[in-house]
Order: sequence, then C-alpha cells, then structure tokens
Amino acid sequence: MNVTPLALHSGRAVREALRSHGWDDGLARTSAGGIHPLALHLTGLGAGALEALVRLGGSLGLEVVTGEGWAVLAGSRSRLSAFARPWTLPEALAETATRIGLALPADPADVWETARGAVPLDAPVLMGILNVTPDSFSDGGRFTGLDAALVHAESLLTEGARIIDVGGESTRPGRTMDVPLAEERSRVIPVIEALVRAHPDLLISIDTVKAEVARAGLEHGAAIVNDVSGFRLDPAMAATAATTGAGVVLMHSRGGVLEIASYQHADYPEGVVAAVLDELRGAIAGATAGGVPTERIVVDPGLGFSKTVEQNVELFDQLGALQALGRPVLVGPSRKRFIGAVTEAPVQARDHASAVACALAWERGARVFRVHAVSAARQALALARAAAGD
Repeated sequence: MNVTPLALHSGRAVREALRSHGWDDGLARTSAGGIHPLALHLTGLGAGALEALVRLGGSLGLEVVTGEGWAVLAGSRSRLSAFARPWTLPEALAETATRIGLALPADPADVWETARGAVPLDAPVLMGILNVTPDSFSDGGRFTGLDAALVHAESLLTEGARIIDVGGESTRPGRTMDVPLAEERSRVIPVIEALVRAHPDLLISIDTVKAEVARAGLEHGAAIVNDVSGFRLDPAMAATAATTGAGVVLMHSRGGVLEIASYQHADYPEGVVAAVLDELRGAIAGATAGGVPTERIVVDPGLGFSKTVEQNVELFDQLGALQALGRPVLVGPSRKRFIGAVTEAPVQARDHASAVACALAWERGARVFRVHAVSAARQALALARAAAGD
C-alpha cells in the first residue's frame, strides 16, 4: 500500500491522480475543482447566525473557527457550494449563504471580447507597456518621439506581447499637474495610427481616464480602453466603451489622477482585499449599467495604486479572491514601488522580480499581464503554466 500526499496549491495533483485511474480530462478537472480548498472570513454575524453556522457548517464537514460576531469558514469548494443555498437553510443563515455564494470563485472566462475580436485566455496574455510620456516613473521620455515609440513597440512584439498598451499621461507618484486633453491626444494618436499601419491586426490598448482620448484612440484603431480610475473620473467613459465595442480594463484606485499613486486614500478599515472586491464589484456594475457587456470587462486590482507596501503585498497574495467577481484578472506588478521595497532594487533592476510576480499571479488566477520586460515575464509564465498543468 502506498500513500502519496497531493499538494493542493493548484488542481494538477488531483487531476493527474484521477486521470491515472482512467478518468477523462473534463471529469477530472471538475472533480479536482470541487476538492480544491477554500476559506472565507465572515464578519458582522449575529448570535443566531453564528450558532446556526457552527451547527450546520460542522454537519457539512466544514471547518468553523469563531469569535464574537465573526467566523472563518473553510473546506472544499463543493462543500462550501452546498452551504451557499439559502433556500435550504434556516432563515438566520439565508443572507450568510447568499453572501458566501457571491464570494466563491466563479467559473473562469475563456475569452475576453474586444473591438477587434476575442482574446483567448487559455494561455498568458502579455500586454506590453508603451509610455509616450516625458515623466513616466520607469521610462519617462525614452519613447516620446514617434520613431522611438515604434522601435520599442516592435521590441515588445518580438518578445511576445499580444497587446500594446499606449499611454499619454503618467500616474507616477509626485505629479502636480494634469495633462491637458489636447496634449494627451497629440501624444498617443500618432503612435496608434502608426502601429495600425505597421500591424493591421495588432490589439492596441489606450491607457487613459479621459473619454474623449479613449474615443479618439478607438476610432484610430485601438481595441481596448485601460482606465486606471475604473470609469470613476469621466462619466462619459462607459458610453464611449459601449458604443465602440471596446474591451475594457477596470482598475481599482481611489482619488483623482494626481493622487491615485499616493498613500492619500490608503485607508482600508475593513481590509484591503474586502474593499478592493467591493469597489471593483461597483465598477463592474457601473460599466454594465452604462451598456458595456460583461464579456468585455477585465478587472485589475490596482497594485501600486492607493495602497501601502504592506497592503500591496497582502492584496497580491490574495489575488485569487478576485475570481469571485467572475471576470478575468489583469495584473500590473511591473517595476512597482512595492516590489522595490521588498527586493531593495531600483526601478530599472526590478524586471526579474516582476517576472516572478507574474508567475505567482498566474497561479492565483490572473490571465493578463501588463509588463515592461515582456521576455522575462513570458519565460516565467511559461514555467508557471507548465507546472500547473494548464
């Protein structure tokens, strides 16, 4: 008799064990997903709900750790799903069961729809950063000329970028002035036009918080709007994305464009993960209410934006929680300040750590990766994907 431990940080070990006994791939994947362990932190529980939770959670084989008004509920996804059925539970647990259901990971999306077709998400999607600004925190001024921007875009594509993200306004810490609309437009539109001429099938993302800049970019060939404000700062952005059929990235941040990279709004009394989930859920609701179809939405936790170093590290570790939103996750850890704080590396020496961050993010459910050094990220993600058996 042999007993072999199965590491459950991914579903691969269980899938392979079931396949070895003749199970087909689909059934093995479904069963492995049901076995996968999850834990939920519940707060604001009344005495009746807490008592019922302990009793019924235990009867379902779930682990329940409690205190005054709170509980940690843990177990397999299948058992937690069985709990998340309010119609089968006593009234004291109906709201709890509903909220647990909303917190469980949704089935991952297969594709991301954009104005230029669908982007498959079965493999990592690399978004290369093309900053055409004089003051970017990482590469300010290097690619402001059209020729330099095109050369850099070619390099990003050669290294494996699937999307080029063109930005004309820096969000670096310490900025004191907004970029006027006309100036931002004059920075990005010639680059987008030239990229489309050179690569007619290229997916281009326009990185802006201004609806007029976004519309101009989309009219000249961009397919995606990457809004670091999550549609908070320009009420016309949702309609712009909706009428053009753009794919959208809704990033979590707080405050105005001059504040979002600071710590000015980094107060999360309910916890940074809970707040980011709640605020991104609101951003999704706002976008869909404005006419953007759900299948066009990707969410970004906003690493480095309105969060301290410690909050960024915690949010990064808990990226898997964003799967509860039911939308693909984009991450942009590349060269960020929190990586520098952890590694003690200056900005231009953070690409190795950024690539590692992308690999860890893949394991936590991210599928789109916004990076400066595409080649390093591509290699790290290839290894992470192979190890997970995806």
